Amino acid sequence: MLNSRNLLSGKAKYLFGLILLVSISIVCASFSMNDSDDFAMARREVLLRRIGHELLLKSGDSISRVLPLKKIGENEYQISFEHELTFQTDSLVEITQRLLVKDPLALDYVVNVLNYGNPGVAYGYAISKNEKDDIVSCTGREQPTARYLINVKFKPTGISKAKSGYLLGSLPFLAFVGFIFLKSVKPGRALPGPQFDSVFTLGSILFDAKNRKININGNITDLTGTETRILLIFASTPNETIERSRLQKEIWEDEGVIVGRSLDMFISKLRKKIESDPTVKIVVVRGKGYKLEVNNGR
Repeated sequence: MLNSRNLLSGKAKYLFGLILLVSISIVCASFSMNDSDDFAMARREVLLRRIGHELLLKSGDSISRVLPLKKIGENEYQISFEHELTFQTDSLVEITQRLLVKDPLALDYVVNVLNYGNPGVAYGYAISKNEKDDIVSCTGREQPTARYLINVKFKPTGISKAKSGYLLGSLPFLAFVGFIFLKSVKPGRALPGPQFDSVFTLGSILFDAKNRKININGNITDLTGTETRILLIFASTPNETIERSRLQKEIWEDEGVIVGRSLDMFISKLRKKIESDPTVKIVVVRGKGYKLEVNNGR
């Protein structure tokens, strides 16, 4: 029994250590990915400001400023300018494609140009990692001088999505590891009572609790673990009424949910295995429970 407890303790410690190690690995990976995420976002913002800068140069403005970049959504940014400007649509498409190719996560994005003074989109286009899916129209046109805002929206397939998928994907793995090891360290249900190793004589029945067998006049029948536990309780106190609640508690206390009819089913099966000896019967005591009647004076 001591060796069994030590083994259980060792496995439990191993399980705890393994889960702790995996958890630490996930936390470290999360921090590492956070650092990468922050760096990638900072680099993207620089590239977006560079788009505004080059667009001003193309329009002949080398003096006015690109205003601070605004993040207006989870994956959407807005470039704005200090003064009005005019631009060629071809120039804007060329600048964004040339600069954003340096962002490995900017594979798909949509650009919408808004006129600060008028509602609606003045110009827009979509770029995809597959060129055939690009949507670029109205090229070769010069936009009138106005106060423009340029919104760039990226498809959410970057680091943040990968990080979330990694962390969420790790949870089922941890649950699986915990289930496998908890199952492996779960001790076998010990048979109740101090006479586990004893052989009981009940009428002409020899009941070997340790080996889960009954011998009736040379005919040996195997018992299940649950049948053995039930018969052991009865054999320890023959001819005495045992309450249903006690039987259920001692048999299924560590097994979780008890189905109401389970006890009756197992007792019915046990009756059939001992019925060849008429001096030993399991009888119902109405309103109380069961009793093993043993008549040794046959």
